Amino acid sequence: MTSRPSIVLVRGDITEQDTDVIVNAANSSLLGGGGVDGAIHRRGGPAILDECRKLRAGHYGRGLPTGRAVATTAGNLAARWVVHTVGPVHSPEEDRSGLLASCYRESLRVAAELGAETVAFPAISTGIYGWPMDDGARIAIRTVREEAAGPVREVRFVLFDQAAYEVFATALAAGSAEG
Repeated sequence: MTSRPSIVLVRGDITEQDTDVIVNAANSSLLGGGGVDGAIHRRGGPAILDECRKLRAGHYGRGLPTGRAVATTAGNLAARWVVHTVGPVHSPEEDRSGLLASCYRESLRVAAELGAETVAFPAISTGIYGWPMDDGARIAIRTVREEAAGPVREVRFVLFDQAAYEVFATALAAGSAEG
């Protein structure tokens, strides 16, 4: 039986994390955007965009589907790789929580295939995609606890502000009490 990775919460900038993998909350085009996606592309430099363009010219000609993940170089970032995943836009009319969980699950799968031991996640879909932070944190923590395996020994959730950090800390404590 493999041991579960430790889950660490960090308040800060995900582009500054010295981990094997930084997960990018990308848009389906893989060509950069706003928020975390734009910050990773800016800080990582042109090598990331070059590899994303190659992915678009090949298997992902129509873009990366929601809930899937794919890896590129990390360019100028301290990380070794960037794993790009496309989160769902929140909808009060349709339960898309399975797609959000898939972002974390697929990113962990790709990270494990790369041999990554440390993975840094943002709070996927909780920005412009409108996912409520408390529900996003609950799904993120639960999925990482259930799905992280292989060489992954540490998962960091890098939260940009104190409010997000506190919501994730509450979800982490609640998850610890459950299991």
